[in-house]
Amino acid sequence: ACRSLLKLSHRKLSPVFALLVSMLSKLRQAAYPGRSAARRSITTSTIGGYKVYDHHYDALILGAGGAGLRAAAGCVAHGLKTACITKVFPTRSHTVAAQGGINAALANMTEDDWRWHCYDTVKGADWLGDQDAIQHMTRMAPEVVLELESFGLPFSRTDEGKIYQRAFGGQSLKFGQGGQAYRCAAAADRTGHAILHTLYGMALKYDCLFFVEYFLMDLLMNDAGDCIGCIAMSMEDGTLHRFGAHSTVVATGGFGRCYYSCTSAHTCTGDGGGAVSRQGLPLQDLEFVQFHPTGIFPAGCLMTEGCRGEGGILKNSNGDPFMATYAPTAKDLASRDV
Repeated sequence: ACRSLLKLSHRKLSPVFALLVSMLSKLRQAAYPGRSAARRSITTSTIGGYKVYDHHYDALILGAGGAGLRAAAGCVAHGLKTACITKVFPTRSHTVAAQGGINAALANMTEDDWRWHCYDTVKGADWLGDQDAIQHMTRMAPEVVLELESFGLPFSRTDEGKIYQRAFGGQSLKFGQGGQAYRCAAAADRTGHAILHTLYGMALKYDCLFFVEYFLMDLLMNDAGDCIGCIAMSMEDGTLHRFGAHSTVVATGGFGRCYYSCTSAHTCTGDGGGAVSRQGLPLQDLEFVQFHPTGIFPAGCLMTEGCRGEGGILKNSNGDPFMATYAPTAKDLASRDV
């Protein structure tokens, strides 16, 4: 804002106001000394007859969904010169489509424990999940949700002012013996939308540099096999850009569009996974693609699990509720594999 006002001041505003804006700009630089350094000079080189623009950063984030924006905000908040490359505008990333909520044992509606959440997650994965990762995720989930709240995420609220949590499939109390858990922290039916906009605001707050509509072409590796950045193409004008970085985070999302009918956006094409694979690096659990229990074929859309969390009932073509046949206790809130 100070820079914009300073530009205007040279044309339209009084010299006194121009001096005031200049002072504010200097105060801003004093308060955030690392920000100006983030704007590195851009050099060019010619490779194979193509003009390539070179950029240099401490950290490079590929993707601007929920994971990418959180990584970007965290890097710049700790003083790293950070660039975030995304092939769509950040708030168009597919995280925006998530509706239901985030499971975390906050115990705002009923008693709860992260160990019960951990048990449900291991069981819901048919004991195939990475149990170390599941333990870490469920133990940290309440802290992360409260962190998002501190960032300004507008969660729905209970009458007491606590974060509202709805019932969700596959969630129980007391290791499956205590009935249905109300564990899913939600912002109405637009939780992903709220997360994405909140994290984008945090990244902008710390002056992260975004390269919007830049398409990842390949990762760059040195002779030792370390990733030292990437090469990307600006989709606006077709120019090639080489990004060098000490650390690279690949947060490019899934590859749901490999299926004929799916609920993923047309941007979910697995670009990052392909770039990793081309460099001979390992990719884990590629078969773990999520199949949503209430996807609508062949439209390629779904009814959020939040519908059943709020009391929705699945019926067959004869109008009869059928989930009690398969899950007598949980019924419509059984885990997704059921």
